[in-house]
Amino acid sequence: MKYVALLRGINVGGKNMIKMGTLRATFGNLGFENVKSYINSGNIAFDVQKPARSKGTSGIGGVVSNGELPDAKLSAIIHDAIKKDFGFDISVMVRSMDEINEIVKNNPFEGQFDNYKFLHVFFLESELSNGHKEMIDSIANDNERIEVIGRTLYCLLKISILDSAVGKGFINRKLKIPATGRNWQTVTKIAEM
Repeated sequence: MKYVALLRGINVGGKNMIKMGTLRATFGNLGFENVKSYINSGNIAFDVQKPARSKGTSGIGGVVSNGELPDAKLSAIIHDAIKKDFGFDISVMVRSMDEINEIVKNNPFEGQFDNYKFLHVFFLESELSNGHKEMIDSIANDNERIEVIGRTLYCLLKISILDSAVGKGFINRKLKIPATGRNWQTVTKIAEM
């Protein structure tokens, strides 16, 4: 089964620098196959096949069933490998490629923007509670329209991401939910991986 790992905060502003070739090797060492990256911001597509390692090793062996693995478990495995190999304690969001395709297909702002830079997608670690949704509703306005579908937050902006509440860390600081964002062009390119 094909998955995508979306890493938060690597190769941004000179911090948490990781070369994509080295990161792909880390994924390969975990037993993942067909590992590919898109741009340097931590977008890694990979296949999970039947166990390649025996139970008790640091790879995926012993936890895979028919090529499927819960994305929370995959996130933990990848997080731990990145921490071990690079020393970075970063959030890792994992989605199946089917989920990525659904995110593209279910875009609530389809046809409402002229430039991919105006639409951002935030991949959340977990679904929002009703209280979290109320907090999101409180920041939404004409310049920053927000829709949440499951563990995905879509944000259509008429202002710079840097001037927006989501761009200023609202999700991580106020909601206290790990998340990572990508602009629409990146999301559609990931869907093609």
